[in-house]
Amino acid sequence: MQLFYNSDINEHTSQFAFSKDESRHIVKALRKKTGDTLYITNGKGWLFEAQIEVADLKNCMASIVSKSYQEPKPYKVHLAVAPTKMNDRYEWFLEKATEIGIDSITPIICDHSERKVIKPERFEKILQSAMKQSLHYYLPKLNKAIPFSEFVKQQHEGQLFIAHCEDTKKQSLKNQLKPNTNVTILIGPEGDFSVKEIAMALERQFIPVTLGNTRLRTETAAIVACHSIAYTNE
Repeated sequence: MQLFYNSDINEHTSQFAFSKDESRHIVKALRKKTGDTLYITNGKGWLFEAQIEVADLKNCMASIVSKSYQEPKPYKVHLAVAPTKMNDRYEWFLEKATEIGIDSITPIICDHSERKVIKPERFEKILQSAMKQSLHYYLPKLNKAIPFSEFVKQQHEGQLFIAHCEDTKKQSLKNQLKPNTNVTILIGPEGDFSVKEIAMALERQFIPVTLGNTRLRTETAAIVACHSIAYTNE
């Protein structure tokens, strides 16, 4: 099944039009024609089966034939990950985390961050593409980039963790995770969190954890954390 994304449709929609770019892709690249079936999600749990009414290159029209709703997971995964120096590594993380199953991402700007500016429009497209490819019906929420100090001061539900490389006492993440419980994990930049940031997180009740016996890149650490949560909840 090939999945399309349209944020504007909902359970009350009966007919809608695709954007110019998607219309061209559907009609020219996929060679879809009037009467063909398409599957669309709005990224909010709904899957729609639609039938093409007008196969136009600039304005492809479709009517909803049936719909179904997928209940959300009984837990939420929120990863706060520092932007990587090489942007493509962060984009890889976004893609793979979406495939595994993540609910929200917050880029955090840390003391040791080498990249402090992100491209949210580009990141959004990657999230949408990964959602469609992996046949998920929920689009992860990309939050605005925020300084680390501001993020840890916010209210976060469920279990709170910080994964860092300092040689201090840490728990194993896999042994700390509880099924069906919201999780927020902090992942630092290439230079790791500063000592000040770690102390700040501990003051806010974040539990220091290790993700294994080897030192991981930022994007690898984020994926390991994401997968550990998914595995715990299988």
